[in-house]
Amino acid sequence: MIKRKYKWSHKKIFKIKRLKRSTKFKMNFIKIKITIPFLLLFIYLYIYRYTKLNETKICICTMVKQENLYIREYLEHYKSYGINKIFIYDNNDIDDEKPEDVISDYIKSGYVELFNWRGQLKVPFKILNDCYKKHKNEYDWMMLAEIDEHIHLANYTKVSTFLNEPKFNKCEVVHLNLACHTDNEQLHYENKPLKERFPKLVPSSMPGGRILEVKPIIRLHLNYSGVDSLHKGIKKAKACNGFGQVSKLSEVFTLKPDVTYYYYDHYYGKSTEEFAKKVKRRGSFYIDLWFSYNRIKKYFGENTLTMEKILILENGTGLDLSSYKKKLNKKSY
Repeated sequence: MIKRKYKWSHKKIFKIKRLKRSTKFKMNFIKIKITIPFLLLFIYLYIYRYTKLNETKICICTMVKQENLYIREYLEHYKSYGINKIFIYDNNDIDDEKPEDVISDYIKSGYVELFNWRGQLKVPFKILNDCYKKHKNEYDWMMLAEIDEHIHLANYTKVSTFLNEPKFNKCEVVHLNLACHTDNEQLHYENKPLKERFPKLVPSSMPGGRILEVKPIIRLHLNYSGVDSLHKGIKKAKACNGFGQVSKLSEVFTLKPDVTYYYYDHYYGKSTEEFAKKVKRRGSFYIDLWFSYNRIKKYFGENTLTMEKILILENGTGLDLSSYKKKLNKKSY
């Protein structure tokens, strides 16, 4: 009897121990099951916070004057490229169009900040330096792309990814070429995207051609006092091109111009009618007249000279373009 009792007790104890182990295992498994999601959430939040704190922040500073027809396309283009903020300085005339009439949603969302500089003259450098000094410690890079300048970065979908490449570690200013587009023989405005309306490049802007103009992307958090050139950005800064090749600024203008990989599509003239409005907005002072005639000279240097275009420009600007009529007549003989 004693032997049987001992055997029975041993079995019972073993069962109890096994039950305790299985219960303990189940409890531990439940704890692990509950803990893992919280742990994963913590890791995700930590990584998200870390990446946000270390995110490359890029802003754009630009001035607008009678650009309401093109401003939304501009904002959508740069938003798709991951630009964090766009600062727009409204330099329209007092009674002229208002950008907020067409981009109020971007302003309300905080993506665009609009500054009132309406009616002020000779302000480009004042505007750029105002923007630079206000935000040089808030962002990592600053672009000076105008409304008719759309960046193109080959296989990069974000400007930040492009600028975070090791090749730019020693660069303080990145210069990208302006690839100028022709008027595509369009005389009047059409409500279509610029890239659809003006696909053709000016011959000098094609691969192998010589491009004389660049636009800067300026690295911030540096000790420079301000912007001293719309195209050069900061003259004393260490400049490089879109391939990270560091060189003197004078060389960047002419050394291996690039309109294949990293550049700006520059829709300078658009249609003849739109170009006439662009010329007219300069004013009627003698220095502006000189500037206006120079613009027309550039326009006909890049686009076909026709009588229709001459007449549209004369009617739209009030300028005397008889010299171009004579030039056209000589060609016809």
